[in-house]
Amino acid sequence: MATELTVVIPAYNEQDRLRPTLDAISAHLGDTRSWELIVVDDGSDDDTRRIAHEASCAEPRIRVLPGDTNHGKGHALRRGVAASRGERVLITDADLAAPISEIDRLDKALADGHLAAIGSRAAEGARIDKHQHPAREALGRAGNLLIRMLAVPGIRDTQCGFKLFDGERARAAFAASRLDGWAIDVEVLQYFRHQQLPVAEVPVHWSHQHGSKVRARDYLATLRELAVLKTRSLDRGSLAVAGLFVLASFLLYASRWKNPAGRYLPDAMQDQNQWEWFFQVTAHNVLHLQNPLFTDLQGFPDGVNLMANTVMLGLSVPFTPVTALFGPAVSLQLAMTLGLAATAYAWYWLIRRHLVRDRIPAAIGGALAAFAPPMISHAHAHPNFIVLFMIPLIIDRALRLVDGDRVVRDGVLLGLFAAYQIFLGEEPLLLAVMGLLLFAAGYSLVRRDVFLAVWRPVLRGLGIAAAVAIPLVAFPLWWQFFGPQSYSGVMHSPNTGNSPLALVSFAERSLAGDRENSQSLALNITEQNAFYGWPLVALVVGIVVRLWDRAIVKALAFTCLMAALLSLGSRFTIPGTTIEVPGPWRPLAHQPLFESVIEGRLAMICAPVLGMLIALALTRLRSARPSHRGWGYAAVAAALIPIIPLPLKAVDRVEVPAFIADGMYRDYVGPGETLVPVPLPDPAVAEPLHWQTAADLDFKLPGGYFNGPWGPDRIGIYGAVPRHTSSLLAEVRGTGKVPELGEAWQTQARTDLTYWKAGALVLAPQYNQDALRETVTRLLGGQEPEFVGGVWVWDLGTDSR
Repeated sequence: MATELTVVIPAYNEQDRLRPTLDAISAHLGDTRSWELIVVDDGSDDDTRRIAHEASCAEPRIRVLPGDTNHGKGHALRRGVAASRGERVLITDADLAAPISEIDRLDKALADGHLAAIGSRAAEGARIDKHQHPAREALGRAGNLLIRMLAVPGIRDTQCGFKLFDGERARAAFAASRLDGWAIDVEVLQYFRHQQLPVAEVPVHWSHQHGSKVRARDYLATLRELAVLKTRSLDRGSLAVAGLFVLASFLLYASRWKNPAGRYLPDAMQDQNQWEWFFQVTAHNVLHLQNPLFTDLQGFPDGVNLMANTVMLGLSVPFTPVTALFGPAVSLQLAMTLGLAATAYAWYWLIRRHLVRDRIPAAIGGALAAFAPPMISHAHAHPNFIVLFMIPLIIDRALRLVDGDRVVRDGVLLGLFAAYQIFLGEEPLLLAVMGLLLFAAGYSLVRRDVFLAVWRPVLRGLGIAAAVAIPLVAFPLWWQFFGPQSYSGVMHSPNTGNSPLALVSFAERSLAGDRENSQSLALNITEQNAFYGWPLVALVVGIVVRLWDRAIVKALAFTCLMAALLSLGSRFTIPGTTIEVPGPWRPLAHQPLFESVIEGRLAMICAPVLGMLIALALTRLRSARPSHRGWGYAAVAAALIPIIPLPLKAVDRVEVPAFIADGMYRDYVGPGETLVPVPLPDPAVAEPLHWQTAADLDFKLPGGYFNGPWGPDRIGIYGAVPRHTSSLLAEVRGTGKVPELGEAWQTQARTDLTYWKAGALVLAPQYNQDALRETVTRLLGGQEPEFVGGVWVWDLGTDSR
């Protein structure tokens, strides 16, 4: 006769609770069905095994599996389920916190077609007759929340020890498990989820029982096991893809990895100096328990609003230990290398989750999204535009709102993700939101029925996301827009949009790139925001035509086209003519937030869209005829090979003068005084920022390279507000001519030096240094400098204050 039900009880030192549990189960099951009960002794050192054997003598349907060593609940359950013979398998704890009568509810769920039924204390209709201690209950809820986020989203109570399974599925799931601890519940649920086997969460009555074995350390052990489980859940193919992305990112920066602190990316202009300073000042503020949103180490005495300067606190703060141990150059290099690879993998994951299942098409799509020419352009020294691994996660949560199944959970996570992205980069988040809105508009045009069905849960989820995110970012954003050294908008050149030709040309660091042509079509090499190449554009047009029957393709095509058009800016010239026409960006150009956007960057939205279209096309080719498949693969290769990125150029860095490196400046710059470089650091010459990081921010600088306010309207400019003396020195640096300097200039210089609290002026060897030395000497009334530690120094002492 077949056994209908097997009950498995893991038991470790349960002498006080086991016998009443066995009696209750035996009495409830009685002779209503054929059953067996397996007690798995997990190496108890009390009377648990004896009690279990006595019960088995009184009731032959009870079996005991003895054990000499305590391995953990997971090991015990695996043994018990493997020994089971039942058509259904119930696992329950020895305390019977959920009464055995609750099996009837679980039985009904399996009768309705589910293959597992999870007794839940959190499902609607559940009843808790006796609660745990509040602290213990709070710990349990926090642990359960982390477990759900890490492993099994959708199951509200993973750790309740009362679960009923289809017998064959249970034996397969537990046989495939590897964890010995409490996390085996999650591992088994993950197995059912990956096999797409239906699982029901059933509300049960539950009562806390005295003597529970679960302790705080068990939640920590469970999370540790889940981390192992999460790693194992990555299939080898995905791990290989991740490895290839890391390798590609490393090769991109290979020339600088030879000596991160001693090599410089010349095409980064002054941005590398700026970003290394950002990492250093963040670490300094964290380690000295200072405000991470502000500093006066640069731009003295006014200071710098760091929140308004994209210092990427979400990255620079956790990188503080790396910065402190190895320096900001290593931190920046590591952040950009790993961040770029993580971004590629995140796009790969998103494409596999929502578009295609095949790894290779998804990997090619992810690679294009992260390593497209615009991204490589920003990879010189704009980590906020290449470390974008949160953007695919944000898009994923937004798309899940469409399902409407778990709006609260998805809304909460979306809010948390968006809040974190704000501390990584606000402009990329704005571009992502614009891309999502374009996609939503395009999809709604072709699938109005979907729009009508989903707009309510989507709006509700967005409202929840806003409610979660706003309290987290309210104060930092207030500081950014209204705090010290905040500003309104950023002063850009009149039109920073793309030329239409840029969309079909090749970037400088692409395999088919042309330096002269690309530089003529972009602001600079770090702002080559389009340059996808005409073969890729032609291929994508063909893909859209061929797959036009799919609504997703129409929506993606609309998104890409509109982003490309918006990237042309407020006005653009029709190629081959002198005709200038208004651009589609014009209505947005002077709106809040949008006024600070460099319009050409909107073309970056196209990168992941193109990657998705390529992935869809490659997946369709898998089912095409062999001859068509070959031509299709050849077309994709012909479009992608020309834009393969070349390694970024790096050169030996200019050495920090011994005056700085050896600490000689301390004899000239006293407490409360600043070191004034000649000329003052600005966006064109920011090497003194490197001096400052080399000296571990031991002195303050006037001037600098950052965004700050200027004028009564507090418009944003690059660098400190210019003063007469700083402007004069910048002019001499550029022209090499010493102007006529009378007493008025000397008076003004004394005023400016007093404002800066200057302790010494320092002139390092550079272009037009003789003119600069003569100018400063005249401004100081003929005071000659001394040559110390490789630089010219004017010691101001206390006379300038």
